[in-house]
Amino acid sequence: MPIEYSKNTARFTDIVSVEEAEGLLEWLQGQKKPQVDFSACTHLHAANLQVLMAARPAIAAWPQDEAFAHWLRNALTQGE
Repeated sequence: MPIEYSKNTARFTDIVSVEEAEGLLEWLQGQKKPQVDFSACTHLHAANLQVLMAARPAIAAWPQDEAFAHWLRNALTQGE
């Protein structure tokens, strides 16, 4: 599974495709203090990025790939 959900953390693994966006949105809406872990993520479809930008969960870990991590940080920390 590209996203594994636990009590309050969503762990992104490998390639997270457009098909995951709806489930991600539903999970985020059901959480009080959600956080996401990108440490094993290598690609994130823009639909998931839009969900994350709207929900603004805490980030538990950024991707290992520095270029990808930089891109995500810029997108998800705008206005902080």
